[in-house]
Amino acid sequence: MEDRKIVELFWNRSEYAIAELSEKYGGLCRSLAGRILRDSRNVEECVNDAYLAVWQRIPPERPSPLSAYICGITKNLALKKYHMLAAQKRNSRYDMVLEEISECLVSEHTAEDEVMAGELSACVNMFLGMLKRKDRVIFIQRYWFCREIPEIAESLGVTRNYVNVRLFRVRDRMKKYLKEEGLL
Repeated sequence: MEDRKIVELFWNRSEYAIAELSEKYGGLCRSLAGRILRDSRNVEECVNDAYLAVWQRIPPERPSPLSAYICGITKNLALKKYHMLAAQKRNSRYDMVLEEISECLVSEHTAEDEVMAGELSACVNMFLGMLKRKDRVIFIQRYWFCREIPEIAESLGVTRNYVNVRLFRVRDRMKKYLKEEGLL
């Protein structure tokens, strides 16, 4: 079913809306949450919470594209669940991903400066738009979809070393770019 028709089902409060959403994007949501949470029960809970969040937000929202919308909600819920579960025990795999990217995004600005967060987001999007397609795919797979280096390498038909080097160089370029823009 097309995304706009699924959104219409939500607007009409149809009982089929979540079923259609699950059929079309359930696998993607489970995969995304699974890369963060690594526990099938937590993954299912997170995905169900994401469906509930979509139900509560549509209407009034009309997301387009729906895939990015549901993935964003799922990822945020999975990260919240991850942080809750990791409060006492650290999960080194995901902490490593966060550490890698955090050195590029750490800012001297305080959390109270909400405007800076919007500017940073826009600037990162601008930077990603300037990357070569392969570098952008590697970056997004690693830092948005939390994929492991070997998974990324295999999916692109390159070596692990190639992926590591590209990520290092892109992070370095992003850090320089953000400094030039006055965001670091």
